[in-house]
Amino acid sequence: MATPPELPKPTAAELDLLQTLWPLGAATARQVHEAMQKTRPDVTYATVLRLMQIMHTKGLLTRDESERSHVYAPAQAQASLQTNLLKDLVQKAFAGSAKALVLAALKSGISKKERAEIEQLLKEDEQ
Repeated sequence: MATPPELPKPTAAELDLLQTLWPLGAATARQVHEAMQKTRPDVTYATVLRLMQIMHTKGLLTRDESERSHVYAPAQAQASLQTNLLKDLVQKAFAGSAKALVLAALKSGISKKERAEIEQLLKEDEQ
């Protein structure tokens, strides 16, 4: 069985749009634009629409054209894309060492609450 072709890595702008679209599930460009404006009031509808069209062409979004307004959805689940990006980061920046990535993340500064959550996860994993 052939492996499916790897989806392209999203740019920073595309990842920002995906962060908005994932909680919505599927949405029109107008709905995504309205949601994005809450944190980025400078973003225009035309920019969002064009970016979504590009992302569809690249295979990052699916598009339902059955309605007058096209409805877009992420082609990949959030967890799946994050896992792929993380694997890529570990390979490229940390010579394949997940331990090096974790140590770098811990050294960059985490809150006491985050440290406690990590310690709890590690304790649960030991049991």
